[in-house]
Amino acid sequence: MSHNEQDIKRQVRQFYDKVGWMEVADGVYQNARYEDLRPVSQEYIQRCHQRVARHLLPTGDLFLDAGSGPIQYPAYVEYSRGYRLRVCADISITALKAARERVGSHGAFVVADISRLPFAPKRFDAVVSLHTIHHLPAEQHLQAYGELHRVLASGRKAVVVNGWSFSPLNNLFERFIAWRKGRKQQAKEILLPEEAELGKGTFVNKNQAAGLKTALGDKMHFDLLVWRSASTNVLRFFIRPEWLGRYWLRLLYGLEEMFPHFFGEKGLYPLVVISK
Repeated sequence: MSHNEQDIKRQVRQFYDKVGWMEVADGVYQNARYEDLRPVSQEYIQRCHQRVARHLLPTGDLFLDAGSGPIQYPAYVEYSRGYRLRVCADISITALKAARERVGSHGAFVVADISRLPFAPKRFDAVVSLHTIHHLPAEQHLQAYGELHRVLASGRKAVVVNGWSFSPLNNLFERFIAWRKGRKQQAKEILLPEEAELGKGTFVNKNQAAGLKTALGDKMHFDLLVWRSASTNVLRFFIRPEWLGRYWLRLLYGLEEMFPHFFGEKGLYPLVVISK
């Protein structure tokens, strides 16, 4: 590993140990301010979280949460409910301590780098990695996907959620927001919810759909689906109770369900399902 790669990972670890996973209220972490937790969006956000579970078998032995963080949402806890043990791997000891409070004896907690997982091949009956790979240097993204595939048991699936570097659908709405607010410049590149803060203190490097499909195409079997289409900024601007926000989110969710591949590539957050 180069000195630059080591510096990037040290920066990410220090940020999450000191800032990102600092608990500011009971079960609420510092970076939650960059997610849309308003009641009007709650149903949609919850249903997006549940998309992960539908691709995993409901029961098994070992469940790997690669880049677990503190398992900050109740839906995340439910993914491993039918498994004997949830193995949480993260480079942040602060995150792992919080995760242990969430899942207790149902979990095992390992300080680990997702690009160099310290586990035997085919060891896990389910694997998830949520908003983690984009913290790695670009040249290690494929290596991380390869590690998730390596430790996955045959006949099982892994689910990866990240954000694209550019979303044509989301950018259309961002440009309208910029115009509506009277900004003279074009809307800037869309940030993942946590990146508004992370940009000040840690490293983020995202893919685009075409590049990811090319990189993974001959390495493993995978499907590219939608996890969520819209950024937090778009949700907070357009989805309001007085504008029938819940109705529009139900409509959006229905469209995502009808056209999961289209929204997976053109929306902001893809869900990559790896099969083995």
